[in-house]
Amino acid sequence: MSVTALILVLAAAVAHASWNIIAHSASRSGMPFLWWGSVGSALLWAGAIPFTGGIGSARVGDVLLGVGVSSVLHVAYMLVLQRGYAHGELSTVYATARGTGPTLTVLFAVVALGDRPGAVALAGVGLVLAGVVAFGLISRVNARPVTAGRSRFDPSLSYGLLTGTAIAAYTVWDAYTVNELGMAPVAFMVGCSLAEVPFFSAAMLRRGWRVAVRDLRSELRLQWRRMAAFSLLSPLSYVLVLTAFTMAPVALVAPMREVSVVLIGLYGAWKFRESKPVLRIIAALVVVAGVVLIGQ
Repeated sequence: MSVTALILVLAAAVAHASWNIIAHSASRSGMPFLWWGSVGSALLWAGAIPFTGGIGSARVGDVLLGVGVSSVLHVAYMLVLQRGYAHGELSTVYATARGTGPTLTVLFAVVALGDRPGAVALAGVGLVLAGVVAFGLISRVNARPVTAGRSRFDPSLSYGLLTGTAIAAYTVWDAYTVNELGMAPVAFMVGCSLAEVPFFSAAMLRRGWRVAVRDLRSELRLQWRRMAAFSLLSPLSYVLVLTAFTMAPVALVAPMREVSVVLIGLYGAWKFRESKPVLRIIAALVVVAGVVLIGQ
């Protein structure tokens, strides 16, 4: 992987971790926050389209296809993830999803896109994934034990696998859109943000339009600072990744994105005094070693 691509992906991981930390306290807001986040992202970044290559070399039909499929995949990912958090344990769902997603992405990229990363790079991919999953397992140690009479089947694993599959699907498709269809990353991101708004609107309108308007107004009043940060940093993190897709194989970029998991894990250990900090640091070092190998 080139130095430029490596810097882009690491910068994307920092941006991704930053907006997750900033928006953490607003995570229970649900659809209103997601609605404002999509609208804010589109409005904030639309002005950059003329200065970042327009829509690229893609034809109008390709733009509609790329944005349409990607928005459906991203919404499906968010819905499955939310359902997983509602019915399973956060640490297990998150670790399974973030480990499964890049793994499947690597497999899809090798089979479908023809990526052929070298042995050293693949070893780095393995270390990154191992470190990411280790974070989840460290948290899992402190999870509540299965009580007597309770089913041994953990739904967290199923939802984590489904979420990881969705991550792999939109990652491979988005890489195809910017590389093969020729759509510029910023225009693609703005289009996807706009295309997600109808899905979130439909979800909120199930409770009636008056309730939806009330919730949106309340969310804007209470969370506008966090939504502004989300609208800036969330698109930035993905635009950097999409740009890296044009410079390096998907099989290498996708696992590198998961460095954000390590950053958030270390932040949690420092900020909230989460357990087993030594093990978390070791897991982080494993990820760093993987990043070094991928960058060779």
